[in-house]
Amino acid sequence: MPEHVWEQNDPYDEFEPISSLVSDLSDSEDVNSHYYRGLAGRRRKAAVALTIIWASTIALHLLPWGTWVVVGIITLMLIHALRLFFARPRVTPELWQEHDPTLLPFVSLLVAAKNEEAVIGSLVRTLCSLDYPTDRYELWVIDDNSSDRTPLVLQKLEKEYDQLKVFRRGSDATGGKSGALNQVLRQAKGEILGVFDADAQVPADLLRRVLPLFQREQVGAVQVRKAIAQENRMPNARNFWIQGQVAEMALDTWLQQHRIAVGGIGELRGNGQFVRRSALDRCGGWNEETITDDLDLTFRLHLDQWDIECLASPPVQEEGVTRAVSLWHQRNRWAEGGYQRYLDYWQLITRNRMGFRKTFDLLMFFFIQYVMPTAAVPDLLMAIARNRLPLLGPVASLSFTLSLIWIFLGLRQFQKDPRNSETPSQRLPIWVTAFQALRGLIYMLHWFAVMASTTARMSFRPKRLKWVKTVHHGSDDLWLDVVEQPESGMTS
Repeated sequence: MPEHVWEQNDPYDEFEPISSLVSDLSDSEDVNSHYYRGLAGRRRKAAVALTIIWASTIALHLLPWGTWVVVGIITLMLIHALRLFFARPRVTPELWQEHDPTLLPFVSLLVAAKNEEAVIGSLVRTLCSLDYPTDRYELWVIDDNSSDRTPLVLQKLEKEYDQLKVFRRGSDATGGKSGALNQVLRQAKGEILGVFDADAQVPADLLRRVLPLFQREQVGAVQVRKAIAQENRMPNARNFWIQGQVAEMALDTWLQQHRIAVGGIGELRGNGQFVRRSALDRCGGWNEETITDDLDLTFRLHLDQWDIECLASPPVQEEGVTRAVSLWHQRNRWAEGGYQRYLDYWQLITRNRMGFRKTFDLLMFFFIQYVMPTAAVPDLLMAIARNRLPLLGPVASLSFTLSLIWIFLGLRQFQKDPRNSETPSQRLPIWVTAFQALRGLIYMLHWFAVMASTTARMSFRPKRLKWVKTVHHGSDDLWLDVVEQPESGMTS
C-alpha cells in the first residue's frame, strides 16, 4: 500500500508535495527515474484511452440518447466559452523599480544548447546585457555535447562576461533537455529560474517585467508570451506556416490570460518560462522521462497547488518553422508530450487535486484538443456506415467558431501593442485581421491529423524516449562575430 493515502472525505492534501504523490503512484522512490512504470505503461494506457474514445463514439451513434450527450457537451462548451469571453485578465504589475539592488531577487537564467552555433552568441550577449544588476543574476549555458562550433563560441564568450557559466555534458549524458537543466539546478543560485531556447530574442527589461508577478506567493511560475521572429522579416513574412504560427501564438496567449482569469490553467511553453525554485524543488525538478518538459511541469505545478501566470508584453521572440515537414515533426512531438501528461497524472487529476475550477477548465480543453480529433475518425466511419451526418459535427463546428473568434481577439490585442509594431498608432483594418484569423484557423486544422496519428502511434507502436531539437538558423554570420574576433578586441 502507498504510504500516502487520501480519506474519502478529503480529495487531496494541499500540504503534500507532488513529488511524493507521483512517487507513490509509480511505486518508485526516485521520481525522476521511473514515472508510472515507464514507457510500456504509457503505451498500455494510451491503448486503453484510444479504445474508450472509439467505443464511446461508436456507442453515441448506436444509443438512442447519444444526441443528448452531444447537446450536453455543447452546453458545457458554451458555458465555459462565455466565462472566458467575459473574463478580465489580471492587470500586469508595474515595471520593478527597486532602488536597493540587494532587495532584488537573485535570478538564474538557463539555456540548454546543442549545436546552436548560429544563434547562441547573440542570445548570450543579450542575456548578459539585461536591464538588471549584473550581481543579481547569472547565466548558465549547458552545452549538450555539441559537435559544431558551439563550444568555441561559448569559450570565447566566457572570457567576455563574468555572469556567464558554461556546463559541458558528455556523450553519455541522458535525459534530453530536462537532464541538462537538472544537472545545473543544484549549482544555480537563483530563487527564480528562467529557461530560454537558444534562438530566443529577449527584451532588455524582461526581468523587471516578470519578477513583480512572483510577489504573489502562490505563483509558482510565469510564462512570457512567445512571438515569431520572422513575422515581419521578408521573405518569410509571407510564408503560410509562419503566419499560421503567429495566429496560433496570439490564440494561445489570449486563452492563457482568460483561462487564468477564471481560475483555470496557465501553461508553460518552454521558451521564456520562469519558475520559483521552491516550487520546482517540491515538484522534484524537471521530468527526464518526458519529451516536453514544459507541459509536464505545468501539470505538476498545478497538482501541487501552485498557480502559473502569463506575461503578455513584452514577448520573447523565437524562430518559427517554415516548412510543412518541419511543422509536422514538431507538432507530433508536442502532441505526444501533451498527451503523455494526461496518461501519467490521470489519477491525481480525477481526484480533483487541482480544485474544481482548474479541473473543469483542464478537462474542457482536453476534450477539444485531444479527445475530439481522435474521436473524429470513428465518428466519420460510423456516419459513412449509417449514411448520416457525423454526430460530433456540431461540436467540431462550435470549436472552429470559437477558435476563429479567439484568434481574431488575440491578433487584435497584440497588433495594438506598441512593442509589436514600428507604427503603434496605426492599426490594421478589421477585415485584414479577420482574414488573418481565418487563415490561422485553416492552419490550425493540421492539429486534427497530428492528434489522430499520435494517439494511434502511442497505442500500438513501441517507442523509446527521443528528444528532438528544432534546428535554428539565425543569421548566417552570427557565430562568425564571435569566433573570428581577436580575443583582445571582441565586439558585439
